[in-house]
Amino acid sequence: MPFFHYDCLIFYFFFLMCIDITFNFIDIVQEPKINTYVGFRDDVLPRIKRLGYNAVQIMAIQEHSYYASFGYHVTNFFAPSSRFGTPEELKSMIDKAHELGILVLMDIVHSHASNNVLDGLNMFDGTDCHYFHSGSRGYHWMWDSRLFNYGSWEVMRYLISNARWWIEEYRFDGFRFDGVTSMMYTHHGLQVSFTGNYNEYFGYATDVDAVVYLMLVNDMIHGLFPEAITVGEDVSGMPTFCIPVHDGGVGFDYRLHMAIADKWIEILKKRDEDWEMGEIIHTLTNRRWSEKCIAYAESHDQALVGDKTIAFWLMDKDMYDFMALDRPSTPVVDRGIALHKMIRLITMGLGGEGYLNFMGNEFGHPEWIDFPRGDQQLPNGKMVPGNNFSYDKCRRRFDLGDANYLRYRGMQEFDESMQHVEEEYGFMTSEHQYISRKDERDRVVVFERGNLVFVFNFHWHNSYTDYRIGCLKPGKYKVVLDSDASLFGGFDRISHTAEFFTFEGWYDGRPRSFLVYAPCRTAVVYALVDDYEDDYEVDTISEIPLADS
Repeated sequence: MPFFHYDCLIFYFFFLMCIDITFNFIDIVQEPKINTYVGFRDDVLPRIKRLGYNAVQIMAIQEHSYYASFGYHVTNFFAPSSRFGTPEELKSMIDKAHELGILVLMDIVHSHASNNVLDGLNMFDGTDCHYFHSGSRGYHWMWDSRLFNYGSWEVMRYLISNARWWIEEYRFDGFRFDGVTSMMYTHHGLQVSFTGNYNEYFGYATDVDAVVYLMLVNDMIHGLFPEAITVGEDVSGMPTFCIPVHDGGVGFDYRLHMAIADKWIEILKKRDEDWEMGEIIHTLTNRRWSEKCIAYAESHDQALVGDKTIAFWLMDKDMYDFMALDRPSTPVVDRGIALHKMIRLITMGLGGEGYLNFMGNEFGHPEWIDFPRGDQQLPNGKMVPGNNFSYDKCRRRFDLGDANYLRYRGMQEFDESMQHVEEEYGFMTSEHQYISRKDERDRVVVFERGNLVFVFNFHWHNSYTDYRIGCLKPGKYKVVLDSDASLFGGFDRISHTAEFFTFEGWYDGRPRSFLVYAPCRTAVVYALVDDYEDDYEVDTISEIPLADS
């Protein structure tokens, strides 16, 4: 098996369903057609590698009949979708990713199945209970799909063998399990607010059969393929979720930190003056000790019709007229670009041990995704209008991020630099994390991750000179990432040649500190200079208690 091992997973989340954009040197030809395994292999994988991502998570692989279901209404669990190409072309795509050193994780749907009778498992033997619970328990009213009976021996064999087959036959490196919260509870997590009370996790609402199935499938995957990776999509915070099965856990390697993306949308609906630094920090760090999480600022759901991406929340219609470098910007665009970079970096810096980006969000894609679809009548009788089967929004404009005459380019350059800073310093996998400042008046956040010190000034107009920030290790620090650099569409207010020397004395709960310039709406990352560190007697991280001040 061509498995790779990475300490930190940097995911690039991709819909195979979006149409092709063919790169012809300068010209960009947008064809109104469905993307293909070959197109992804030749055009998108090299881009993902260049941007610094080491893993790709692909949706809509399992065969599904309804195109606009985003691949979630699976009709054949053992077939790669034929609309994207042949099985051999899928294998070629995965081989190319492995050649580039990129892990390929499949978005696997074992949480429910298509309601279709003619081309799905539903009513396979003429009854509604062959693979599923009968009656209302076997029907998901929001998804209009069937729910598996995980207490059935044959259902467990079917799903476990399905996971093994995708790894053995197509050489996937693991899975993101979709809808795990829906599986683990009979209420499916719908209209339920999880507060952390253990009665919410271990009570009559818990589907014990589903939890046992998740333990079994994780045990099988890690037992047969030790380097494989499993990620669970859970919003509930189920205890032991990422603890190995042999230690009594559910067995996932990572949990998706789903609350972060929702919190950013909630915050973006407020004025800058109403942002609370403590609220941001709490959401980013609200995870169980030693539980590895995948953090993301925005999900694929926010890129779909009915919601807006972070970039669209920040800049909206100004993105259509003021993103060209040969014309003046606007305060809305300046604010949006600055905050977009800061939101991504603080999410990556504090949110978990892995980072996920949805395709196009690395440069603030200006529009949503809408798949070709007709009018749809929901089970409750409500009509959902379609788009007359239009392909207009069923695509990603990657050319925008590459155009050196557009402001999108700077946002993409910043994303690439974020990934390369992580590759060089490995801050996301460091056990040392200390938040020394979350100042509601100054709107400043300061934290350490590994040997790096992150300084965020979210204030809308206040810049601070000689601003004192605490740190752990003594020595000389340098700037390794600056969101205000002109390369990233900023205003070059930070000197990259300046050196910052620590002085002794406790400050913000840290034994040392140094002075910086913190312009408004900027994020700067400082790194300890190794060759200067030898002149000091440096405490080890293990001697300092990890805490959140």
